[in-house]
Amino acid sequence: MRVTALHSDAEIVAATRAARPDVVSIDAPLSLPKGRRTIEDRSGPHLRSADRELLRLGIRFFPITLGPMRMLTTRGLRLRRRFDRDGFRTIESYPGAAQDLLGIPRKQAGAEALRQGLLRTGLSGDLERRDLSHDELDGITCALVGRAYLRGDFFAIGDPEEGLMVLPSRAACRARYRARGKRPEDGPPPARI
Repeated sequence: MRVTALHSDAEIVAATRAARPDVVSIDAPLSLPKGRRTIEDRSGPHLRSADRELLRLGIRFFPITLGPMRMLTTRGLRLRRRFDRDGFRTIESYPGAAQDLLGIPRKQAGAEALRQGLLRTGLSGDLERRDLSHDELDGITCALVGRAYLRGDFFAIGDPEEGLMVLPSRAACRARYRARGKRPEDGPPPARI
């Protein structure tokens, strides 16, 4: 696996076009809650169906309508539109959720703990470098989610009409629901998200 730090939308789009991936796994909200016209709309709902499902799973997250998350959501929506126009398949991933489900320490435990957890998944390449930032490690986690999606070993949460979030490992998701005394609404994964 190779890692490259990119900053501007133009850099991200150019690198994605050059790589021609089978799926683009984006670490940003890619949809708004039903009933919310814009991210700045203060009167609409604050949580999407996928967000409520994260709560059911006991996974911490920042609601998309809070401060800096509004900027991230705006950027995610913009990038998704761009990639959709270019014909790429895009999915929303959330590294913190993936890490929780796979038993990998989050970045708050330190970049080295996160890197070691990702190495335990069998990934290699640039991940073997010790100088990766937590943002790069979260990017690797998104790639791991994308790989799970392509292999069909994923669990999509949310409302398809509103937007879905892809989580890795159907077995890990089911185990998390069972551990919390919940039952997932488990249907076949959507063919295209």
